[in-house]
Amino acid sequence: MKIMAFNGSPRKNKNTATLLEHALKGAASQGAETELIHLYDLDYKGCISCFACKRINGPSYGTCAMTDDLTPVLQRIEEADALIFGSPIYFAGVTGEMRSFLERLLFQYLVYDKQRSTLFKRKISTGLIYTMNVNQSLMEQVGYQQNLKVMEMVLNRIFGAAESLFVTDTYQFDDYSKYVSTAFDAEEKAKRHREEFPKDCEKAFEMGVRFAQQNDTY
Repeated sequence: MKIMAFNGSPRKNKNTATLLEHALKGAASQGAETELIHLYDLDYKGCISCFACKRINGPSYGTCAMTDDLTPVLQRIEEADALIFGSPIYFAGVTGEMRSFLERLLFQYLVYDKQRSTLFKRKISTGLIYTMNVNQSLMEQVGYQQNLKVMEMVLNRIFGAAESLFVTDTYQFDDYSKYVSTAFDAEEKAKRHREEFPKDCEKAFEMGVRFAQQNDTY
């Protein structure tokens, strides 16, 4: 059993990466082999609309024809039993690196038939872990959940199962006094990080456990 996670944050040891690591620890606790890929380490672009993956009888039908650092990653995903995508939220959406990655991953499997069917050959679990600076109330007020749920729907269509974990009011700086950040209460941020972030990590861990266990039922 192989579970892959993808860090769409430019930071390798902060909130998003930490949550993904906990998810993979949960999967490993059930015997799964795990892999964490930091997307910002790779050199690649988003979909270029060449449509080679859609060309009837074409050599790249159902497969992204571009060749770059993402190519071997997409190949390994073919053998994965679960996928977990993590990204901070920048201006109401995932990072550019994560968006480009998802374009390349998902478009190759999407069929332009009336059913919008999928070329992915198996049903696997997929998860989205979102981290954001806004608190729960503001997230709901501006409609982040509804916007981000669209990708969950796409993953469900392509891979057969998807769920999301929203982690709000995250701790961005080790020392808020060094940055223009008067919009935030640094002490409250630190308090929430101490008290709530471990709970979020536990939810991520449980996602990993669940994915490793669910795989046996697919």
